[in-house]
Amino acid sequence: MKLKKIIVAFVCVAMGFIACKKDDEDEYIEVELRDRTEQQITDNDSIVTYLKSHYYNAGTFENTNGSIADLIITEVDGEIPDPENNKLLFGSAALDSIQVTYAETLYNVYYLTLNEGAGETPTFADNVRVNYEGYTLDENVFDSSVNPVEFDLTGAIAGWRKILPLFKTAEGFVENGDGTVSYSNHGAGVMFVPSGLGYFASGSTNISSYSPLVFKFDLFEMQENDHDNDGVPSWKEDLNGDGEFFTTDDDELDDTDGDGTLNIIDTDDDGDGVPTIREDIDGDGDPTNDIGKNGIPRYLDPEETEANIL
Repeated sequence: MKLKKIIVAFVCVAMGFIACKKDDEDEYIEVELRDRTEQQITDNDSIVTYLKSHYYNAGTFENTNGSIADLIITEVDGEIPDPENNKLLFGSAALDSIQVTYAETLYNVYYLTLNEGAGETPTFADNVRVNYEGYTLDENVFDSSVNPVEFDLTGAIAGWRKILPLFKTAEGFVENGDGTVSYSNHGAGVMFVPSGLGYFASGSTNISSYSPLVFKFDLFEMQENDHDNDGVPSWKEDLNGDGEFFTTDDDELDDTDGDGTLNIIDTDDDGDGVPTIREDIDGDGDPTNDIGKNGIPRYLDPEETEANIL
């Protein structure tokens, strides 16, 4: 199955992990396209080797206000010093993994929870406010934030969309007198991203092709997105439930009316001539609650055209 089309990032933020390559237009480097499944096996081996050869200062994160600024990951050289406070990444109680399918490939993604957070949980389609640092397994830092930044997860590499929804935002915050903000009990962690959920063959500035990536992150705030302002939160426009906005040769669920425009940016999802926002009959601001005579939401049913009278 080949991807027929993929939704373009809505806003391409100038950050290293956003999918915008900045190579010189006059320079073209041909890279051999590798099999995703085989590359995943290679990447997983590299990431596991890294996890087994590095430890972190786990004792620092016994309270809920630790941040990535406090995190120190060190390569093992003999015995791990102060084993009460320093823990090997691999085998740590804070290290977990999930399996996700992306581009028809099953990926294993490891992540380290420094603090889960106590606020809201973002979806893969929301805006988030974070601090972060990204580097390769050979410790090459390719990007980081000086101050908290906001971005749309739909414009980030896939790894972010898979891991950030496993954490929560801050419980609260206090505005300081110097213009800064202090957050309490926010999500903090590290994700270890195989290249297939990163740049894969394309690479990016300061990142070679097929490089697994590591991101440290603090998750402070989130905002639910409605990219087309049709009253349906963007995450609910993912009708096939795969956490992505793709359409494929045999799966058009994310484009209900088949007009070539994905629901996330289509203001008339069922193509009946009635804007989705006007098919919110009960006026609660959420068209997904209005079920028509055919047992499905009116905004997805082209036969339900009487909704243009509110």
